[in-house]
Amino acid sequence: MSNRNGTKVARNIEKYDIPGMGSTLEARWTGATGERTSLRNLAHVFNRALVDAALREEDVRSYFADVDAIYDALQDGSNAERLRAERRLTREGIDVDALTADFVTHQAVHSYLRQDRDVSLTIADTNPIEKRLETIEKLEGRGAAVAQAAVSRLPAAADAADPAYEVLVEFKAVCTACGDTYTVRDLLRSEGCSCRSETHSCEHRN
Repeated sequence: MSNRNGTKVARNIEKYDIPGMGSTLEARWTGATGERTSLRNLAHVFNRALVDAALREEDVRSYFADVDAIYDALQDGSNAERLRAERRLTREGIDVDALTADFVTHQAVHSYLRQDRDVSLTIADTNPIEKRLETIEKLEGRGAAVAQAAVSRLPAAADAADPAYEVLVEFKAVCTACGDTYTVRDLLRSEGCSCRSETHSCEHRN
């Protein structure tokens, strides 16, 4: 049965034939199997699974020693690293543009867990930092949903299977002391800008 009208994550689970991924995402987000995994990291888990599935589909998985390395090159590698990975995949018959277009954001994972699996977190499930992160992720998700609804009215290609545009929302913070920019998520996890801890250390030594 087609899941064409479901979330992007649900559609890709069906498209890439990875049915157990939904349970994995749910268990790791809620902490059912141990420490909770953030939505951002779950997006990376999912996207790596897509790379692995694409390689298996072309029967070339055995040629790659490390799927993580291929994904990391595509997602965060230098231009040279990304180009090498793209060429390698292309030689193996994989449509790199189609594959990377199927990569999802943490917001897409959140939509899938809430809408398709009806999962939510309780206050007891999170530590103080995670509570704040959860609030931020909810706000980002709501903002993305409103913006997505607005841009969905824009024209798309006639044969487009997915929405013509995917909205990305991510709050950022700028340190007024040193000017460094962080995502709010990274700033919370690091418990402040590094320049402030360095200043504190210098004052303590003096």
